[in-house]
Amino acid sequence: MKKQRFSVVAAMAVAGMLVMGSAHAGATFDAVKKKGFLQCGVTTGLPGFSAPDEKGNWTGIDVDTCRAVAAAMFGDAKKVKFTPLNAKERFTALQSGEIDMLSRNTTWTFTRDTSLGLNFAGVNYYDGQGFMVSKKLGVKSALELSGAAICIQAGTTTELNLADYFRANKMEYTAITYDTSEETIKGFEAGRCDVLTSDQSQLYALRVKLPKPDDAVVLPEVISKEPLGPVVRQGDDEWFNVVRWALFAQLNAEELGVSSKNVDQMLKSNDPGIKRLLGVEGGFGKFIGVDDKWAYSIIKQVGNYGEMFERNVGQGSPLKISRGLNALWNKGGIQYAPPVR
Repeated sequence: MKKQRFSVVAAMAVAGMLVMGSAHAGATFDAVKKKGFLQCGVTTGLPGFSAPDEKGNWTGIDVDTCRAVAAAMFGDAKKVKFTPLNAKERFTALQSGEIDMLSRNTTWTFTRDTSLGLNFAGVNYYDGQGFMVSKKLGVKSALELSGAAICIQAGTTTELNLADYFRANKMEYTAITYDTSEETIKGFEAGRCDVLTSDQSQLYALRVKLPKPDDAVVLPEVISKEPLGPVVRQGDDEWFNVVRWALFAQLNAEELGVSSKNVDQMLKSNDPGIKRLLGVEGGFGKFIGVDDKWAYSIIKQVGNYGEMFERNVGQGSPLKISRGLNALWNKGGIQYAPPVR
């Protein structure tokens, strides 16, 4: 009997420690809360993902990912400031604490996830590397590119994928490297290279910057897996949880049919999953240190994942990218989030 009583007491103590742990905020969480805004690292300008307009207003999927986190933290998606970074600067800026999170079309890889002191919090866009060429070249396949001069952005996984692909297919190429994506498209436009290679989404985004976008074509080959998503520093689980579940909230909202247009009406829904997501019941906010209406604020102010995708890169945008792999798991894609329960 004493042994059984000891086991119960021990179990209760462990449970108490877990609850206390969940209520304790980490350094980044505390710092963001104290200063009253989120500092988010983005690209120097990539249409559809993160780009400023002539008035300095930022838009894009990666920008909206930052705003979703701000909405979860403060109930206000506008409480975010953006730091434009090139590929070489992005990880140092996060490691040094210059930014609170990185949301900059960044590929999740083994090395980046294990050796840089960083954690990827999810995937907001599944992508793959491709090639863009001028139509006048008459090239129909990447396998016809042996001997080509190829524009490429330095400090990216693109460089390694390109080398692997050409070596595997016994082809040669000349790399023309640039520090930014803007420089790569200018080099392509000026004829300094025959081909521009990058993530396919980036190719479509860069193509719209050409004087005559229809004169360039993206070849059919996809030579890599490029899961892109937000990144935080390791060692701060509380902050990691907020960033991860901000994205998961958007995915769950789309699956449940909750959008920015109907979220107020959905507060009256009898669906248990919707009630938990919107904070009507369950009290889940305390587990990540935020208000119970954290997901409601995200959906109301930023939208669900489908809304975010369509306005930035989907058929209603200049990029006109199909959902593809980024459709929900029950709609032919692989986007999927754990439930709020």
